[in-house]
Amino acid sequence: MKNNKGSLRVLRKGALAAGIAAAMLGLSACGGEADAPAAEAVAGQVPGMTISNARLVLAPVAGNPAAVYFDLDYQGDQGLTIRKADVEGAGMTMMHDYGEYDFKVQMMEALPIALTKGSKVSFEPGGLHIMAMEPSADLAPGDKVKVTLTMSGGATQEFEAEVRAAGEER
Repeated sequence: MKNNKGSLRVLRKGALAAGIAAAMLGLSACGGEADAPAAEAVAGQVPGMTISNARLVLAPVAGNPAAVYFDLDYQGDQGLTIRKADVEGAGMTMMHDYGEYDFKVQMMEALPIALTKGSKVSFEPGGLHIMAMEPSADLAPGDKVKVTLTMSGGATQEFEAEVRAAGEER
């Protein structure tokens, strides 16, 4: 019995030493001057992403969903995917697109949007757009509202959209 306990101690110490050695080897492979991290991104801004012409168009009937449109230009080096959008003051937000189903063109939830360097994406009437369900009753034409796009991995792009009345240019 004494031999078994002694053998177990030796095995445990050997396993512990092997684990420490493996961890040290892994850490040494990660470090080094050549692998210095890239400059940190600014919170709420994705490097290389530009948003222009952003606007939220209110529905003709108060309380009905509003739509957000904008132009996105991505010149970053890292491939990204837009996985969701949020509109400040909305009860719920969804990315929508149009597609054909049962021989009819209809609005549906959009799939995640892949971006690579040089991608230009228009969120526009009759195409890809963001629906802001239950928009705040406080929103009025001329106001600004914060929109946040979230990428896979958690990075975010925040921008302001001008609030427009239902009859204004979309």
